[in-house]
Amino acid sequence: MKFTKMQGIGNDYIYVNCFEETVDDPAALSVRLSDRHFGIGSDGLILIRPTPNGDAMMDLYNADGSRAMMCGNGIRCVGKYVYEKGIARRDVLKIDTLSGVKTLYLTVQNEKVASIKVAMGTPEFSPEKIPVSGYTEPVLETAVEVCGQIYDVTCVSMGNPHCVIFVDDVKHFPVERIGSALEHSPMFPEGVNVEFIRVMNSAELEMRVWERGSGETMACGTGACAAVAAAIATGKTQRNVTVHLLGGDLSIEWPQDAGELFMSGPAEFVFEGTISV
Repeated sequence: MKFTKMQGIGNDYIYVNCFEETVDDPAALSVRLSDRHFGIGSDGLILIRPTPNGDAMMDLYNADGSRAMMCGNGIRCVGKYVYEKGIARRDVLKIDTLSGVKTLYLTVQNEKVASIKVAMGTPEFSPEKIPVSGYTEPVLETAVEVCGQIYDVTCVSMGNPHCVIFVDDVKHFPVERIGSALEHSPMFPEGVNVEFIRVMNSAELEMRVWERGSGETMACGTGACAAVAAAIATGKTQRNVTVHLLGGDLSIEWPQDAGELFMSGPAEFVFEGTISV
């Protein structure tokens, strides 16, 4: 099988062109190939498939084999792949996902995609849409006990579920312990991605993330969007925010009248290869 390794600010996936390749049992394959010691090494597997609903479809499997609805860093890499590999040579692309069709706006320089802006959709705070069990009203800075301590959590969906916690010290926060506990909490029947956020000022956030099915990752695009949506909803920031993640920065904008939230950032090829499956 031919594959391409790509990354968006350190959020790395294995990409397979299913316009040309056939992949059987992608969940099991993702587990095997994502292993960083005995496989290729990645946060998961992304299949780029044909679709009647756009230029291509992003079909994403996490490192543990679970299927994901959406990935902000992953979809930028799909856009770069689709353009530069000639699947669709347009600077505005429609990429289908399990959470709907997303529009990508490409900045192209010398036939290469330099950056991509993605219309990520409207943040959803309704508990049944995230989903969050036991709540009928939006969960905004609501006190929740985790591992014997009380944290104020804000829950939002960006096509997949997110739980945002604002903290004073991101660098030394026990991300694995609290993130894992929330991921597997009965509060989140479909699991959850957990963002730990420090508000630096009204235009900057510092973030670490625990992703369901993958653990702590270098970056999470939908997580950055969820963090900004939560920060705006709770009056902590303005509507144009830079999010600083372990792997780099993302620019997030939620215009007052647009409804949709927009994410901008880079996407990079790492290497290509073939592997026996």
